[in-house]
Amino acid sequence: MAHTDHQTMRRVLRREIAGTIGLLTDEHDFRAMRRYRSFTFDDHQSYLRQVEAVLRARAAQGTHTTLALFDPEDYAAYCAQAGLDPEAPASRSRFTAELAATGPTIPYDGRPLATLVPALVDEAVRQATWEYATTLLSRLGPCPTCGEDIGKAAFSRASELLIRILDTAPPGDRHLVCSVSGPPDTLVAVLHGDQDADDGIRLDEAEVLEVTSVLALGLATRSPGGLVLRSSAPDTADRVYGWRLRCGRLEPLTAAEVFDAYCTDVESGDLISPESGVDYCQPPDLGAESGTPDHRH
Repeated sequence: MAHTDHQTMRRVLRREIAGTIGLLTDEHDFRAMRRYRSFTFDDHQSYLRQVEAVLRARAAQGTHTTLALFDPEDYAAYCAQAGLDPEAPASRSRFTAELAATGPTIPYDGRPLATLVPALVDEAVRQATWEYATTLLSRLGPCPTCGEDIGKAAFSRASELLIRILDTAPPGDRHLVCSVSGPPDTLVAVLHGDQDADDGIRLDEAEVLEVTSVLALGLATRSPGGLVLRSSAPDTADRVYGWRLRCGRLEPLTAAEVFDAYCTDVESGDLISPESGVDYCQPPDLGAESGTPDHRH
């Protein structure tokens, strides 16, 4: 009987997959979907196991599948706006197709869902961060003094700063974290750069846009924040350094300040042991002004 139930559930899943599956990643979202009678799953872990079985079967057949984050609240709003019946499996398929076109997605590559789900959630957070930062930048409007678009000017300054930061970094892979504090939340963006055989750096374009947007927001709104870079190369100590974002400009942190930041527990404030093989140091000179605009917008 259980085997028959599993076959039925997999048939339901296959019917609703059109190259993309909208995944309910946590118990809260899963329970929200159970209010629909046509959603026949009653246990989240069982649901994830069945999804994984379908994904493996599709991969074995050479079929590519993309995973998207399925949000029940967004789904309900989508159905209401489009005049669709939320009980209809076809409505879920249509919503999932929209997710594939506009929302965060990752390809199914054979890794277990326990590994892929956090990656999908991280991708969703990344996209939300970028969208939020760019929305706030677009709302800043023109400078009352010179008429220049404040958001665009800040984005241009942030782009120039990011290029300088990457160009002055030591050889090796780079890991860059930019954070900006402000109501209602702190925004954090991360950029990974891998050094290739020709000593160039491979960057993810989406990560570049996200870091640039968050840095631009901090510059434009003069919000507090920080930027830390870690470079890693074979047979040498990792180098860690950074800048404080204050009053619309980047100020270099001293080696002691970087050490304190890395060796203090964020939640408790207790000291933690420094990593071995890491050099906490002062950042290289970025050139004129570290992002100071021509005048105060």
